[in-house]
Amino acid sequence: MRLLEGWDRYSLHAPIAWRAVIRRSEIGLTVLAALVGALGGLCVLAITRITLAAHAVFYGLHNSGRLSGLSSLPLWRCLLALGGGGLAVGLFGMTVSRVMKRRPVDPVEANALHGGRMSIRDSLIIVVQTLISNGAGASIGLEAGFTQIAAALGSRLGQVFHVRREDVRVLVGAGAAGAIGSAFDAPIAGAFYAFELIIGTYSLSNLCPVAVASVAGVGVMNMVGGINTAILVSVTWHMGWHDSIGVALLSVSCALSAIAIMYCVTQTEALFRRLPVPKWLRPVLGGVLVAFLAASYPSVLSAGHAGMRRVLQGYVMPKMALLFFFSKALASCLSIGSGFRGGLFFASLYLGALAGEAYGAVLSSYGLLTHDLTVCSLIGMSAMAVAIIGGPMTIICMMLEMTGSVSIGGGVVLSVVLSFLTVRRLFGYSFTTWRFHVRGESIRSAIDVGWMRFLTVQRLMHDRVRNLPITTSIAQAQALFPLGTGQRLVVMDTEGRYEGLVLIAELNAVQPSDDSIVTLAHLRDNMLVPQMSAREALEAFSEAEADVLVVVEDRVSRQVVGELSEHDTLRRYAAELERCRRDLAGEDRFPV
Repeated sequence: MRLLEGWDRYSLHAPIAWRAVIRRSEIGLTVLAALVGALGGLCVLAITRITLAAHAVFYGLHNSGRLSGLSSLPLWRCLLALGGGGLAVGLFGMTVSRVMKRRPVDPVEANALHGGRMSIRDSLIIVVQTLISNGAGASIGLEAGFTQIAAALGSRLGQVFHVRREDVRVLVGAGAAGAIGSAFDAPIAGAFYAFELIIGTYSLSNLCPVAVASVAGVGVMNMVGGINTAILVSVTWHMGWHDSIGVALLSVSCALSAIAIMYCVTQTEALFRRLPVPKWLRPVLGGVLVAFLAASYPSVLSAGHAGMRRVLQGYVMPKMALLFFFSKALASCLSIGSGFRGGLFFASLYLGALAGEAYGAVLSSYGLLTHDLTVCSLIGMSAMAVAIIGGPMTIICMMLEMTGSVSIGGGVVLSVVLSFLTVRRLFGYSFTTWRFHVRGESIRSAIDVGWMRFLTVQRLMHDRVRNLPITTSIAQAQALFPLGTGQRLVVMDTEGRYEGLVLIAELNAVQPSDDSIVTLAHLRDNMLVPQMSAREALEAFSEAEADVLVVVEDRVSRQVVGELSEHDTLRRYAAELERCRRDLAGEDRFPV
């Protein structure tokens, strides 16, 4: 652990000439992104092969480690693998929590809040947790692990070459693109995964680095003999107008099922947290429960690659598909809720295939949809995956690339659009953003909003303020501050606490008297604190109907530390918005 920490802190710097090429040339950045994508492909290959080898050892397999395609498994093997894996996950997590106090940052959060800066050490810890979890057979995918480490490598190389903040974010996306593209042999889907989910936007300046990174990841995977993930199905179905109602009903049904799964994961986590057992024991309990499901239905184990192939090849009947769907959904909730590490990327595809066949059989019996259940499964996969993952173009491209069939394009596009709209309208989150919401984070995508948190009242305020004690009379104040000497005064008590604002124009408009100046004070209960963001400050100006507010150390002590005007806040906020817009559009990043 100390070795990893030292690696993370060790400051590497590329030669100045190389750094200049990368910073000044779009071609240089594209070449660096290609290297990141290639590293992402190698990460996918290494993680996948280690996991499959673990499956073969723990479950005594001779089928290249594919668990979900089996018809049955001995209960003792399931209990030993999942229970032991849960124990390893729990003890490893307890050890890590003692050494590492901060929570690991994933690629979406890094790009949204931290300018793409990620930790190699934290990412390797997540990879180890994912390997243990999936290697034991927990009902989760590996995608969270290899996108995490690939994105972290992109972030690290960006820091080594001292690239701009926006380019670091692009390299983080390039790593994720290479990982997803190589994992699914789908370079276009990998690129759109980076645009939609990791970078948060598409622009012409981002296209070359991310697309080349995705292609490089796929190329490396194919060159070294990677894992075959293509879905070999023969589909000649074209969606007609009479099929659109059935596709719509199937898509909405899958979207509602996805919402239920995402919500149930959170409820399962809450249930495990309430159990009167040590935290390290929760994965053991979750693993034992999954083991009892897996002994009868091995299709619930791991991500479900082999299980999905069986569904698409017609080996699973609709009634069994429905049973497998509920079993897989329950196993995934138990796995994630109890503390196993992983994601629902590929699991959402498998769940969608099962739901599509089960729901499609019902709809086809009423003549609302085709009787080809393979088509129904593909439509269900599209709808379920976009509901959980949240990237419409990513899923559309992935389905077309993985199947190699353009004929189902109309049905895939309609199902993705309807499912995506249903989830946005009724739930508002993908699985990733829902997890952020549960943790209390306000981010809804990877769009760079870190500058908003960086732009605080403390950075915007003026620390020099004109002030008078509360004991000053109106006549004394008029003598000290006649018209033309400023706009406002801050009134404080004898201990320096804020008591209100006095406008110099109003001060000089009244007759001189011995009354305290505090009788002319306004906005006594309206204050800003240094930790407020610019957006929160603007809301405070609107609520107080004021042009200027005083900044206090905190609302209890009320010690004055500065003042801030709405005009200055709006001007700086608008300037940052324009800078962010130009960065997103790729303007002025590279000379022509």
